[in-house]
Amino acid sequence: MKSFTRLAGAVGVAGLLAACSVAGHPGHSDRRADTRDVAALRFIGEQRIALKTRFAGTTVGGISGVDYDARRGDWVFVSDDRSSFDPARFYRATLRFTPTSFDAVTLTDVHYFRQGDGSTYPDVKRQAVAGGVVADIESVRVDPRDGSIWYSSEGDRRLGLDPFVRQAGADGALRAELPLPPMFKVHPDAERGVRNNLAFEGLAFAPDGASLWVAMEAPLYEDGPLPTPQHGALARITHVDRAGRVLAQYAYPVDPIPATPGDGKPADNGISEITATGPHTLLVLERSAVQGEDGSYRNYIRLYEADVRGATDVATLPALAGAAVAPVAKRLVLDFNTLGLPVLDNVEAFGFGPQLPNGHATLLFVTDDNFSKNQVTQLLLFEVLPPHVSDPRP
Repeated sequence: MKSFTRLAGAVGVAGLLAACSVAGHPGHSDRRADTRDVAALRFIGEQRIALKTRFAGTTVGGISGVDYDARRGDWVFVSDDRSSFDPARFYRATLRFTPTSFDAVTLTDVHYFRQGDGSTYPDVKRQAVAGGVVADIESVRVDPRDGSIWYSSEGDRRLGLDPFVRQAGADGALRAELPLPPMFKVHPDAERGVRNNLAFEGLAFAPDGASLWVAMEAPLYEDGPLPTPQHGALARITHVDRAGRVLAQYAYPVDPIPATPGDGKPADNGISEITATGPHTLLVLERSAVQGEDGSYRNYIRLYEADVRGATDVATLPALAGAAVAPVAKRLVLDFNTLGLPVLDNVEAFGFGPQLPNGHATLLFVTDDNFSKNQVTQLLLFEVLPPHVSDPRP
């Protein structure tokens, strides 16, 4: 296993590939049944979607999940808009890129997610009058078996709404909801269960499509305090079958907050997304935002490979705080702050894309701009480098 010092040298090396035809067409994906080898990433390029772009009668922004639909040859973007601008929704888009350039992103369609009665998800005000669920959607995955759409919501502790994982048709109509362990319920009147806005942030299919992984952004109350600049925390990642039966659960060690905030200013760190690379391995994105003395935020984004082999199965442990558990092992794949980007915003989403002509997969990362004039929607595209080409230096 190579250290990150060597892996970082592979990022941004433009001479690894000769120029070739445009990638991103249908059927050209990296959907192997067993594993994806990710030694390092090579940055290809960036595109942006302008603040509050209007598309098909909706306001685009708050992109919190992304996945590639290999059958159709396009991408699915989900917004975490809690139906404040428009009803909870997902977009379809096409990307145009080559091994050396990221040239365009084009939105092509939008669909609203539907509740069981066929209605769209309400905002907080409408929910208070008509009922239903306010959805805070943080991840989206295309089912590799039938092309349906799976998505996770963080729920709302203040409203007494539990987080959930649901399946929708390609048109957004509700098909099913996964039953999940009681530990993931909210308890508005007690500090137990999930914290508000720190629940199901990551969702991934196993590469063979037979099971799913669900990741908490932060610890349950019972699992200990949130990360600080002095100490990290443990967040649960749960492996379930397609019917929601828990196969295993592991404690993932979230890093300490990588910088000290200004006096009295906020800072955080947590899991913002996951994707599976093999039966026992995941890519885990940690996202930290730290506010300085001047009120401005700096984002710290790190991608890790996590390996659950050797970790304790904690599915039956009601609390991780004080428990003797072996956490998941992890290896740093990329520190985004080393890329030298003019802006590095709130990276919340990522997913594997189509293969390049050399057979290497692509990996797309997207930021959530929170519909804020102080943030941007960035699409950052990378080539996935397998071990044999992870370090081009002699």
